[in-house]
Amino acid sequence: MARIIILLLLGIISIASAFTHPQPIITPSTKRISSLASTTTAAAASDTEIQDAKALLCRAAETKLENPDRVLDALECLERNCKQKFKEDSAAFSKDIMDNISGEWRLIFTTGTKERQKKSGGRVNYFPLKAIQKFDATVEPKVIENGIYAWDLPLLRFSGDFDFDERRRKLEFDFDLIEILGLIKIKLGRKDVAKIGASTGLGSANNEKLADSGRRAFFDWISADDSIATARGGGGGLALWKRVD
Repeated sequence: MARIIILLLLGIISIASAFTHPQPIITPSTKRISSLASTTTAAAASDTEIQDAKALLCRAAETKLENPDRVLDALECLERNCKQKFKEDSAAFSKDIMDNISGEWRLIFTTGTKERQKKSGGRVNYFPLKAIQKFDATVEPKVIENGIYAWDLPLLRFSGDFDFDERRRKLEFDFDLIEILGLIKIKLGRKDVAKIGASTGLGSANNEKLADSGRRAFFDWISADDSIATARGGGGGLALWKRVD
């Protein structure tokens, strides 16, 4: 009897084991792991490049001693990586720019328009004059000013309004008022202002063409933070500004 019971138990165990399989260990595929690691590594590398570029540009803005070619390389590197950041989260990227853009900014470095680069043989350098650009995104319409100063005296200052297209990080603007020596104010059409701006270096010849076609001048904004701002103008030139305390 005992032998029969033992055989029955062994049979039950055998049957049960036939229907019981060890649970497989589920792990992400090697391809997926590789993809995730690659994405993470690329994002970290992009963040590092942005930080390094901004560090050099901040030094350039403070001292004007950094090699101009290195400043240009940093601007192009920052632009390239910020474009990728914009693709990842355009709303957050644009909001960050608008949260920081209000205030006064001194133009430190510019490559000039593509047309001007051709005339100068591609040379780039620090902007020799005191040029201050002012933005106020807290009012409607939003206010923009651009002027050349001797100490604190505005020799020539343009005023107007701007809009910011968050979908394209594009700042479009018009100037319709010119001030001379901070005393004489002259209302002019956008075409006239664009022409004067191009001749003084505060604008580009491309702005004249845009005005002729009924379109506004613009910047493709790259970055803006507590210290510096960067953008590419409608004429193709890159610019670096330092925040004025």
